[in-house]
Amino acid sequence: MVNVQTFQFAVKDEAGLHARPAGLLVKLASSCDSDINITFKSKTISAKKLFAVMGLCVKQNDEITVTVEGVNEEADCLKLKEFCEKNL
Repeated sequence: MVNVQTFQFAVKDEAGLHARPAGLLVKLASSCDSDINITFKSKTISAKKLFAVMGLCVKQNDEITVTVEGVNEEADCLKLKEFCEKNL
């Protein structure tokens, strides 16, 4: 049975979700089997698309919601949460 995994994260990086961390996030998301979406200000995009992630224009202290759904969603969600805490 599939349960959707979700977590909120407030971006700490002074530059927000800029090119370098966005690229790393997309690379990690793309390596996951699950569908991964990011929601910010009522806009939801695929975390596997670099221009979509950068197009959210997430700044420091903005809160994003990450939703993970798929076969390995628990493990994928944990990987993404750890990435956010270390890199964003």
